[in-house]
Amino acid sequence: MERRRESHPYTRLLSVTGLIILVVGLVVMLLLPQIKLAAWGVMALGVVLLVAALVLDFRRVSGALTGRRGRLGAGTTLMASLFVGITVLINGISVTAFQRFDTTRLAQFTLTQETKDVLTKLDEPVKAICFFVPSKDQYGLTAYAESLLVEYQTYTKDLKIEVVDPDEHPDRARQYQIVEYQSVVFESGDRHRIVPPSQIIQFSDQGVPQQVEAEHAFTSALLEVTGVAQKKVYFVTGHGEASLDGNYSTVLRGLRDDLYIVDTVNLLTDPTIPADTSVLVLAAPQKPLSSTEVDAISKYLEDGGQALILTNPDYPDGLNELLAPYAVQLGQGTVIDRASSVAPRKDMPLVTAQRNYFSQTLGIAMTTYFPGAVGVLPVDTETEYPPLVYTTTDSWLQKDFDSTKDPVFNKDTDVQGPIAVGVVIAAAKSDQQKKLTRLIVIGDSDFASNEHFSQVNNGDLFLDSVSWLAEETQLISIHRAALPFRRLAVRPEQANFITYSGLALPPVLVLLIGAIVWWYRR
Repeated sequence: MERRRESHPYTRLLSVTGLIILVVGLVVMLLLPQIKLAAWGVMALGVVLLVAALVLDFRRVSGALTGRRGRLGAGTTLMASLFVGITVLINGISVTAFQRFDTTRLAQFTLTQETKDVLTKLDEPVKAICFFVPSKDQYGLTAYAESLLVEYQTYTKDLKIEVVDPDEHPDRARQYQIVEYQSVVFESGDRHRIVPPSQIIQFSDQGVPQQVEAEHAFTSALLEVTGVAQKKVYFVTGHGEASLDGNYSTVLRGLRDDLYIVDTVNLLTDPTIPADTSVLVLAAPQKPLSSTEVDAISKYLEDGGQALILTNPDYPDGLNELLAPYAVQLGQGTVIDRASSVAPRKDMPLVTAQRNYFSQTLGIAMTTYFPGAVGVLPVDTETEYPPLVYTTTDSWLQKDFDSTKDPVFNKDTDVQGPIAVGVVIAAAKSDQQKKLTRLIVIGDSDFASNEHFSQVNNGDLFLDSVSWLAEETQLISIHRAALPFRRLAVRPEQANFITYSGLALPPVLVLLIGAIVWWYRR
């Protein structure tokens, strides 16, 4: 007959207290993850108390395990204890080491680093008021916008989301002057900004929806209502430059996705560079610049300004006057590269990462091409700037290029390569200049046009150039891909089939499988 072993008087108190403390620690970790270290400390105390109870009553516990009843229940008890312990441990780790994975092709549920930085630095409450009516949403914006805002909340505790039906609450809609369904209002203090669906969906010229992208609009609205200033990029107009509403509309979207405010400036009507200019862009002017405009841009650069100058062969007068103080000039002719070009055109040089400034200095693998470019040449050998992109040794700048003929190098008129298609300039004209002038000159503008922007890394080169000029190199190569608009077009009878089959098919399959199993077991 087994002898009954008396337990230590404090064993039961220690074990019960330890178990309670362990559960309390887990609850604290689940509800208050911001004090996870304290929660881990509470759970550790619970484990210590349980171990102490085990040590104090070790003889009784060991006897229970080795006795007749103990041997029968030891395996079950051990497995149950392991299951409970592992469950508690996994839940504790999942709270402190939460990780999500986005497997969509365009990373549509992953925010850009710029947006994450804005959200983590948010220090005042912001409310996102969604005026959604799903029954009147023909493009699926409600689900997309709500999921994006929920993703925003994972990076800040100061963003609150409120969904309002404007049909049921017309007073709220009138309060914010809502005129379109599926609009989102960002509000902080006495400031608010409306983001209508027209700023989320891009339509073609025929009115067909092409792509959906809300992150730029939402983050810009956050910056505006919280009073955070955004950097501004101004495009010079008045000389037939590339149009932000036309062949440079993709550039416009790319800059806005990188959270820049984009505007235009006409120096013919007012020869003054705006004081809030972060980067001035001169994109392929077709007409000569006046002396007043050249003076205004030169003065801006002398004062430590930042500019991106894009041009093509047969460029107008005025550009070389802007570049003269920095000892570079645009050549005469078209760049030819027989060793690296986009076949079959030898006048479309292909520049790999080994011949790209950003690739070499920032470790960004970047390949670009330039459909018809002019070289950017040094004026003298004493002042040379690093080339942004340049051609191979088997290349030249051909003065009299004819696209109908095979290019041939003429040593009397042509310039032997390698040829710099673009240069990077960071210089000061005098010792009194407080801030360095930042200037990038690229002898081609078509590489950033709508036709070529999304090819290889052409768009990255343009956007990274703007980022470098705006002194935001930490943001280089982080760009947002817009989501192509995809819509399933079905007839009413097809929609009914999808609805009813989705409701009825799963239970029917379960019943069918059950009937088959019953039949075989019968």
